[in-house]
Amino acid sequence: MTKDPMWVVAGALGAAGDRWLMHRRPLEKHHGGLWEFPGGKVETAEIAVKALTRELHEELGISVLTEDCEPVGFAEECGENPIVILLYKVMRWRGEPRALEGGAVQWFAREDISALDKPPLDTALTAQLFAKV
Repeated sequence: MTKDPMWVVAGALGAAGDRWLMHRRPLEKHHGGLWEFPGGKVETAEIAVKALTRELHEELGISVLTEDCEPVGFAEECGENPIVILLYKVMRWRGEPRALEGGAVQWFAREDISALDKPPLDTALTAQLFAKV
């Protein structure tokens, strides 16, 4: 029997100078030490964009309005533990992003993000994001 996929949302936070925020996963977690777009799981009966605003507040301590979240792509992995990640571009928020749940956050120029070690789905999301901006 096939499992239902885990739905995840991620935010591509962009700043002046074509800089983008990436989150380095804590070493003890799955994909530990790899860079990803910040975000997290969509809860049961939760709207994806609402999950994104909640996750960005929990993980980064920032406030984001749903109308400031633009969907830009998705990536999925089938198999034993299927996952779907929805990526949103976020260009406005309140607060200074910081890693509240472990790991680290850092701003990168667009051209430097492709060289970062990332989970496979974040690599696919990066290509989709930069094809549109």
